[in-house]
Amino acid sequence: MAAIAADPAAFLRAVPPFDALPAPLFQAAAGALDVGYWARGTRLARAGGEPLVHLWIVRAGAVRLEQSGETLEVVEEGELFGYTSLFTGRAAIDVFVEEDLLAYRVPAATFRALLEDAAFARHFAAGLGARLRASLARTRVAPLQPDLGQAVDALVAGPAVWVDAGATVADAARLMRERRISSVLVRGDPPGIVTDRDFRNRVLAEGLGPDTPVARVLSRPLKRVASGTPVHAAMAALLDAGVHHLPIQRGGEIVGVVTSTDLVRCSAQGPVALLRQIERLPSREAAGGHAVTVARMASALVAAGLDAGVVAAFIARLGDALVRRLLAVSEAELGPPPASYAWLAVGSEGRMEQTLFTDQDNALVYADEGAAARGWFAELARRANADLERAGVPACPGGLMARTWHATASEWRARFLGWIDAPSPRALLDAATFFDLRPVAGALSIEPLWDALRGAPDHPAFLRLLARAALDFRPPPPLLLRLRAEASAVDLKRHGLAPIALLARCLGLEAASPARGTAARLEAASRAGLLDERVAARAVEAHRFLVGLRLRRELDAVAARRRPDPVVPMGELQPLERSGLREAFRAIRALQDAAVRHYRVQL
Repeated sequence: MAAIAADPAAFLRAVPPFDALPAPLFQAAAGALDVGYWARGTRLARAGGEPLVHLWIVRAGAVRLEQSGETLEVVEEGELFGYTSLFTGRAAIDVFVEEDLLAYRVPAATFRALLEDAAFARHFAAGLGARLRASLARTRVAPLQPDLGQAVDALVAGPAVWVDAGATVADAARLMRERRISSVLVRGDPPGIVTDRDFRNRVLAEGLGPDTPVARVLSRPLKRVASGTPVHAAMAALLDAGVHHLPIQRGGEIVGVVTSTDLVRCSAQGPVALLRQIERLPSREAAGGHAVTVARMASALVAAGLDAGVVAAFIARLGDALVRRLLAVSEAELGPPPASYAWLAVGSEGRMEQTLFTDQDNALVYADEGAAARGWFAELARRANADLERAGVPACPGGLMARTWHATASEWRARFLGWIDAPSPRALLDAATFFDLRPVAGALSIEPLWDALRGAPDHPAFLRLLARAALDFRPPPPLLLRLRAEASAVDLKRHGLAPIALLARCLGLEAASPARGTAARLEAASRAGLLDERVAARAVEAHRFLVGLRLRRELDAVAARRRPDPVVPMGELQPLERSGLREAFRAIRALQDAAVRHYRVQL
């Protein structure tokens, strides 16, 4: 222990929020430290007794915080406790030494002086979400100049330009040339928009003349966003709508139009620029660099400060666009589809939570009248899966891909109902992937499949077994998180992301929520009274942190030209990341404890 305590100041400087203190304040804190050792089993505070009069920093060992005999938290290396007593002047919990403790202590008077620093004070006012975000905020990533958090109306070049519904194509074209714009809005109820693309595709290509009324070729209703919308959210809206012009609304009035070109200028490495590239792919061979290009975009967006969930959703949207383009290439070769179909993203793709190197998880459903043409759909799926592999999207090791999983809508519905009615181990495994379905391409409605899922709350045995299977994925024991030897490692997917996503799916189905994302499912479960609001909120923040950590690890691997690995040695993590990981795993354990009580299952 003496060797560990040799340089308390150096250790303290790496612990948030001391790491960001100005030099004079930090020197005052380091000079006031005292160092102490307490044996396992020592009670440091008793609820209702004398409050702690120091801020404690754990250097080695662990401390257990209890309330009414229930463990609230285990505080470990690099973490703080005692500040609640300092703020309130009373002891509300019991504090025990869980493992032989070496700790540094800052006296109350010094702590109060440090609170004069706003950043230091904010650390103690912040909740779990803010602390987890801070643990990633200083991770180094590639720089990006544009501010994707700025309001989108900053990109509006001029006021909205309108024509009457009775105007002709020639009138609109002349006005667009005079104003040097690529679209005009058309008055009406609801209003519409006509663009230079419409002139090419709906006028010239159809052999219409300049006297054609714009009302015949416009698009409505308008997809619009509020003027204060961040640029990154406007990008997402544009990608989701599949359009190239986005009206901006303020107080019920359209004040301008932002184009895909405006958003491309904002970030040449951004998702809109990549969408354009994907839409123009001349062949399947041209998709070969997709994965690398998306990695560059992700690095730029992370460097711009975007939340990891937002970045993951952009990756998913661009993956959707790639699938649509590759399917169009195959349709041109195979001929028109013999029946309507829908390409489904499932698993993490369906939840829009995949990071850079997520395996393919997809399926194909086609109208019942297409049963006589199964061969056509089998070949479409085979080509699409192979093309995605060529583009850098790995095949699913378990074969959960459309080339194997393709069937009619009635067959898919029967399959879903069978899994729910007779939940065998294999059925639970399949349900855990395919119940995250999201349509990506094709015109077929998948309402029959949604309808089958809406019946899940009527099958409590299925939900209980699904929850029990989810609980097989657990965070590692706390001791492992304090070790830094080569053998000490965590699997971010198996130990962290999977436990949250699997239970969120189960709770979302019970709540009959249409949500597919993990955070939205947890929030829906909380609103439905299935999950304590605080437990849900902590699990949401833990999931966000783990997605961010995994994404940053993948970006580091790409930069080093090595294959990303979800298994992370603890010794490779920065102190802030290790602290965040411990917080995230505590949130997962709380979620799993809540699921055990709710579903009455055994761990």
